[in-house]
Amino acid sequence: MSCKFCKTKPVITLTNNKINLCKSCFIKYFERKALKTIKQYKLLEKKDNVVCAVSGGKDSLSVLNLLIKLKDKMNLTLTALLIDEGIKGYRNKSIENAKKFCKEKNIKLEIASYKENFGKTLDSMKKKNKNTIACSMCGVFRRSLLNKKSRELKATKLATGHNLDDEAQSILMNQLRHNIALSSRLGPITGVKRDPRFIPRIKPFYFLTEKEVATYAFLHNLVNDFNECVYCEESYRFEIRDLLNDMEQKHPGTKHALVASFIEVLPLLKNKFKDIEIRSCKNCGEPSSSEICNVCQIIKKII
Repeated sequence: MSCKFCKTKPVITLTNNKINLCKSCFIKYFERKALKTIKQYKLLEKKDNVVCAVSGGKDSLSVLNLLIKLKDKMNLTLTALLIDEGIKGYRNKSIENAKKFCKEKNIKLEIASYKENFGKTLDSMKKKNKNTIACSMCGVFRRSLLNKKSRELKATKLATGHNLDDEAQSILMNQLRHNIALSSRLGPITGVKRDPRFIPRIKPFYFLTEKEVATYAFLHNLVNDFNECVYCEESYRFEIRDLLNDMEQKHPGTKHALVASFIEVLPLLKNKFKDIEIRSCKNCGEPSSSEICNVCQIIKKII
């Protein structure tokens, strides 16, 4: 086997079309595909104030690496934002990775913790509520804190490292749970309608697989290992991930087809739910689809 374009030793075989690429050709392919997504879906504009959500893992450092390459060309203001959930033995290492990378690249890093903002770490919440799935708490808190802190930083865009695998999982989860309204908020740029209280979240890696992102991170020496959250095996997403991986192995291209099909119907979903009212939570004032936001509802139950 050799690289399709330059006949040198390949580093990856693309899952969707079985094309072999060497290091140089793969990096060009990867960045070109991400840039095409940015351009096609208008994810970035010149002079955008971009906050990049980082965890210290492969996806977030890879998207930050790409944004750094665009920073001067598009005159972007770029800040990294890390959410410290307080997961012992997991988050500590990734914080070190993020700090090291941001220092090397001269990118300002902001850190916001559950402890400071919600009063307890995720570990403490889980210890007190053993029967509550950690991801059901963490996902709500994390999304809320990312939005709140990005707004405080006066961001015009919030970039995340979500890839095609992540989106395929979300699409299938919402479908199986009959949560179509939630699916309407998905896509390369999230949300149904613009609201100043919500910072638009953009996903430059929307059409790139987890394998491709991991390869990109490895080739750029962004991370030494790929750690998973200690609570991930509890989650419904973990089961869906395994299901999709099994389907992908048996039927290559499954994930691409699922996301491509979804993109075709997404405009219809956004139109269907465009008139949903965005309220302000009576407790904390944060934007919410109900009188009391999900964060406050969870806090009342578990803290």
